[in-house]
Amino acid sequence: MMFQLIEHVVFTLVLAVLINVYYRKGPRYFLKIIVLAVKELPGVQTLIDQVLKKEVTSFVKSSTLAQDVVASKPRIVLPKSAFSSDDLHVQMGNLLKRECNTQEDGNVFAYTYTMKDEHFKLQEEAFDMFEEKTGHSAEQDKIVKEFFHAFMHENALNPMIFPALRLMETEVVSMTAAMLNGDREVVGFLTSGGTESNLMAVKTFRDYGRAQRPHIRRPNIVTPISVHPTIDKAAHYFDMDVIHTPMDKDFRADVKAIEQAINSDTVLIVASAPQFCHSVMDPIEEIGALALRKGIPLHVDACFGGFMLPWVEKLGYKIPKFDFRVPGVTSMSADVHKYGYSVKGASVILYRNADIRKHQIYAYAEWPGGLYGSPSMAGTRPGGNIASAWAAMKALGESGYMGKAREIMDITDKMKARITSIKGLCLMGEPCMSAFAIGSSDSNLNIQAVADVMETKGWKMERCQTPDCLHCSILPHHTGKADKFLDDLEAATKHCMDNKALAKKGTAGVYGMMANIPDKGIVTDFLVEFFSEVYTCK
Repeated sequence: MMFQLIEHVVFTLVLAVLINVYYRKGPRYFLKIIVLAVKELPGVQTLIDQVLKKEVTSFVKSSTLAQDVVASKPRIVLPKSAFSSDDLHVQMGNLLKRECNTQEDGNVFAYTYTMKDEHFKLQEEAFDMFEEKTGHSAEQDKIVKEFFHAFMHENALNPMIFPALRLMETEVVSMTAAMLNGDREVVGFLTSGGTESNLMAVKTFRDYGRAQRPHIRRPNIVTPISVHPTIDKAAHYFDMDVIHTPMDKDFRADVKAIEQAINSDTVLIVASAPQFCHSVMDPIEEIGALALRKGIPLHVDACFGGFMLPWVEKLGYKIPKFDFRVPGVTSMSADVHKYGYSVKGASVILYRNADIRKHQIYAYAEWPGGLYGSPSMAGTRPGGNIASAWAAMKALGESGYMGKAREIMDITDKMKARITSIKGLCLMGEPCMSAFAIGSSDSNLNIQAVADVMETKGWKMERCQTPDCLHCSILPHHTGKADKFLDDLEAATKHCMDNKALAKKGTAGVYGMMANIPDKGIVTDFLVEFFSEVYTCK
């Protein structure tokens, strides 16, 4: 009897609230409340998802994208051999036929704001002058630039207006997924670089975590201190916490420390393949097993190594599994504009399946300007970067990437062997690919002072800290330069060993001072002030 009374009171209160909502907010808002309530009933959301998927598929087949929709389309993989210049020019011509010719037809009312005039040509020339060499042959470089020029003023914001960009993006993502041993379920998007790829991964798993576990209060990420700062940057932007765990003695992630750091608000674990500081690979297989046990997604930041490690492994180097072969890996980032040899502004973020990827997409249906959707941080997405990434991968193919990897690893091995023979120097940990960090094996040698001396000889050195060391990424332009670098390094090391006062001067002195400041917030403020000053027009 008491239960029936309570039930009656609750029903009356709910009815009163609904009536109040109807009269205060109007019938449209009232209907929205009813729909939201119905969606919470068991099985209803699944039914809605099925209907939506059917409607979307039907719409795409009836749209201008229909020519690209093939039900049994196979996974697009890297060609075994590089496409010839003629083949790529034919493909570029076919791709351009798909696009709206906004400048000649004049039938598009958004997205493109430029004309093919003298101003346009100046921009092409500026790109050619300042874009660094990609590492291709001269002919391949020319092809990549032609693709950039052809699509540089197109905007991938709307795939309906520029379907060729959509096609090239999906093929770049597919080729990258296959390269990293992803199955047909692995999907992703192109971004402007590793920073955006990692930001998107963090945002995606924040939202995915909240959807899976509504009790989460403040989402956090567990990751080694060696992870790239873009993960911390993403957490800062998306109002999350980062729990940093220590490295082991070999500069790899400490798996036990990661396990101990995980709590009920953890939505993501991040590991590196490899971490940039020392080019050391985190134990992805162990962390993946932990992620599976805990039911927490694992993102592998392979921005640096994604386009090099697969080929280094095929060359016979001992590379532990780091990609989608590891069951616990749910996402990966890999930069096409690093060892993929595309122009700057191209990276790929991959997810284990489309259900996860949906949490990256932003959509807004109530704007008076129309329906808005965006797959990444950027709204406008430069077409030239997408086209260049596509051309770069097709222009090299597996054989081209293997050849580049072999050339660069030969230089790397040579440099590592010579460095370990120089008195006072050592390599940090066990670098796994075409990069390494140089440290001091003698307490009397300040490695930052060595960097200062090297810079007087014209070398631009990358400095790491805690512990101090010098990072070296070996690149195509180091061919023919390695011996000069090694000779200068040996001389600089001896000079610093003989002149210990150098440790208190120049950048070495600054790093030493910074290391002794207990409050790193002061150092952070210094960096903010530095960037503010440097980017002031005077």
